[in-house]
Amino acid sequence: MWFKNLKLFTITQTLDWNDIDLDEQLAQFAFRPCNSQELSTMGFASPLGQGDSMIHSAQGRVWVTLKKQERILPAVVVNAELADKVAQIEAETGSPLGKKAQQDLKQEIVQRLLPQAFTKNSYTHGFISFADNLVAVDASADGKAEAFLAMIRKAMTSLPVVPMSRKSIQGELTSWLKDSATPADIVLLEEAEFRGQGEQDSIVRVKNQDLVDDEILQHLEAGKFVHKLAVEWDESLTAMIEEDLSIKRLKFTDVVKEQNDDIAKEDKLARLDADFALMSGEVVRFAKWLTATFALDQE
Repeated sequence: MWFKNLKLFTITQTLDWNDIDLDEQLAQFAFRPCNSQELSTMGFASPLGQGDSMIHSAQGRVWVTLKKQERILPAVVVNAELADKVAQIEAETGSPLGKKAQQDLKQEIVQRLLPQAFTKNSYTHGFISFADNLVAVDASADGKAEAFLAMIRKAMTSLPVVPMSRKSIQGELTSWLKDSATPADIVLLEEAEFRGQGEQDSIVRVKNQDLVDDEILQHLEAGKFVHKLAVEWDESLTAMIEEDLSIKRLKFTDVVKEQNDDIAKEDKLARLDADFALMSGEVVRFAKWLTATFALDQE
């Protein structure tokens, strides 16, 4: 269980939840498949992929999984049938079909085709670390992370969190390159994105290029700021840090993953438990480093 992205949130009030209560409350909103006339459903599922428990705990961190099922009904299929029906009706009546009538007809087509549509399942994983006042969600988009938080909030009636960073960190990221102020435990990789401050300013993306080259410095001297920066942190992970502190393309290094190599791959549950404990511990450590480095606790 290795997260690929991070949206990080700070818990702003003490939560007196325990594992039993949390499990029972989330179970009230357990996942169920779409019925024949539903476009999508969403609910909690077992993080380990089996059993009835809606949570998995390791070293005080609680793993939660949100499952979503969607019916796949391509717009091109609906629109093609709609065009045929509209053409048929207009030929029979000798007059154009109004927008409202077309919308009603389209809805009828959707409802008729839905039961035949394939379904697609997707999962959003996250964990809560009560001791660290942290919620981490494996999501690349704000909407996906918010859906995860909203479902927990719905089940528990409250989830007082705010984004871990409520400011742009592009100034600090830019300083790492412009002023050679890279922290000691950061290694710059060869990928970044630079943007100006204005809405119409150009965007410069570089890949496979040394970020301390004169060419990069020229972009910064011209008024551009670092918007995304690829780094390696503490020999533990690589990631793309974005100016809103979103963490994308997260990969844990072999130095970390090899710590669980003594667990047999055939023992899947033990391996999942150990991997989650190891991964979530590294995420917490990284989150604390981000907080200290960007002075997020002083916002």
